[in-house]
Amino acid sequence: MQTVFYARVSTTDQTIEHQQRQAEDAGHRFDRVFMDDGESGINKKLADRPAGKEMMGYLRAGDSLVVRWIDRLGRNYEDVTSNIRELLERGVIIKTIINGMVFDGSTTDPMQKAVRDALVAFMSAMAQAQGEATKIAQRAGIEHAKAFEGEAKYKGRKPAYNRAQLATVRDGLGHGMRAMELAKQTGLSRSTIYRIKDDYIAAEKALATWGK
Repeated sequence: MQTVFYARVSTTDQTIEHQQRQAEDAGHRFDRVFMDDGESGINKKLADRPAGKEMMGYLRAGDSLVVRWIDRLGRNYEDVTSNIRELLERGVIIKTIINGMVFDGSTTDPMQKAVRDALVAFMSAMAQAQGEATKIAQRAGIEHAKAFEGEAKYKGRKPAYNRAQLATVRDGLGHGMRAMELAKQTGLSRSTIYRIKDDYIAAEKALATWGK
C-alpha cells in the first residue's frame, strides 16, 4: 500500500513547495509525489493534466491519496465528483490537508457510503463555486490595474502579501480556517487576514495594481 501526494498549482496559486510543506507539517509522509505546475482552468480536466493523468493510473486499492483539498482533483463539479468516485470505487482512501477530511473507499456500510458521497457532492460544488468566484475577483483586479496604465494615479498602500499568501488565505477562509491559524501559516498579521476576508476583490485589485 502506497501513500501518494498530488499537488496542482496555477501561475496565480500557491507554490508546489508550499503545498508539500503543508502536507508534511500535517504529519504526512509519501512514497510517491505527483505535481502539476501551471496547469489551471476550471474546464481543464484532471485527465488532461500530465501528472494528474499519471497519478490516476498509478493508484490501487489500499493506497492513500493526500491532497490539499478536493479542488486539487478538478475545478468543476463533474470532474471532481467523477475522479473521486472512480478512486473510491477502486478502494483508494482520499485525505485532505485542510480540515483533515478522510474519504474511505474501502467502506462497505451503505449508510457510511451515502453520507460520504453526499459530502463529496457538496464539497465538489463548493470547489467549482470558489474557483469561479476567484476568477471573477482576478478579472476585477486586472481591469482595475488597467485603469492605471499610462496615468499618474495613486496606487494606494503596497500589499503586505504576495499572490501565494493571498491564495492560502482565500482557500483557508473558504474552508473555515481561523484567522489565527492562517496568520501562523502565512506569516501575515491577523489584521491583514481580516482585510482580505472583508473584501477579497479589493485584495486582488491591490496586487494587480502593483503588478504582483
